[in-house]
Amino acid sequence: MKAQRSFGSAAVGVGLGALLLPAAALADTTVSPATTPVGGTVVLTTTECNPATGDALFHVTGPDRDENIRSTTAAAGGGLSAELFTAGFTLGTYTVTTTCGDGSSGGSATFTVTAIGATPIGGAPAGAGGKDGDTGVLLAGGALAAAAVAGGTYVLVRRRRRGATSAA
Repeated sequence: MKAQRSFGSAAVGVGLGALLLPAAALADTTVSPATTPVGGTVVLTTTECNPATGDALFHVTGPDRDENIRSTTAAAGGGLSAELFTAGFTLGTYTVTTTCGDGSSGGSATFTVTAIGATPIGGAPAGAGGKDGDTGVLLAGGALAAAAVAGGTYVLVRRRRRGATSAA
């Protein structure tokens, strides 16, 4: 009976870990490129928002900006995207937060506007993204998965030891 209980606990741990890890690993909002010169264009994308629930609202804040950009454009990988032209932006770091059409959060990301010629066009990677608190979800999923593996290993080792002692 104890082995079944242990296997049940291990299965629950693996199941919860499998549910939590993929959801947290995916960036919900990205900005590409992460660094652009004044007058460059960045693409804001959210994979969290479903186009069927309405427009995504990208809220851009930074040194000289507090504006909303509404998107109805479906992104190639799913979700919604919009282009932002940075002409007239002040040098610095900007934060993009996304609200989906159903009112849920679509995550956040940052990008940096630099002086012209400071960054080669197309040379910067996509900006960081994801919801606040993703690290905790990743840690919880990893801990659940590790506990499930440890529990399963313990049960198998114990079962083999019992089999070896009963055969002797």
